[in-house]
This record gives sequence, C-alpha cells and structure tokens, in this order.
Amino acid sequence: MDNELSDVRFLTVAEVAELMRVSKMTVYRLVHSGELPAVRFGRSFRVPESAVADALQQGRGDDAGQHTA
Repeated sequence: MDNELSDVRFLTVAEVAELMRVSKMTVYRLVHSGELPAVRFGRSFRVPESAVADALQQGRGDDAGQHTA
C-alpha cells in the first residue's frame, strides 16, 4: 500500500486552477460538489493529479460539453 501512496502526486487548489485555466473558486466548487475528488489537509485541500487529468479529459471545469447546437 505504501507504493500506491508514493505514486500519487497531490496538487494545491491554485495549481489545479492554473492547469484547468479556471479560478480557484471554480476548483473549490468542483471539490465541494464532489465532481473533483480531494483530500483535506488542515484547512486546505489537495487534489490528486490523476483526478485533474480525468476531469480535463471529460471536459469538467469548463463549459465544454454543456453547449448544445
């Protein structure tokens, strides 16, 4: 199990916001709604890098996929 945890890279909310090109408030909304998994450390959140990659692939965090023709 230690090997699994050592392979996980956690990002701060600010880092996630920069990668997703959204505001930190948007990242907090995604975390609180459960759309973006996160772990709470004290008063801050850390998001697994793999979860950000998954969210970007699925179009979460922006308006992609929400527009209809």
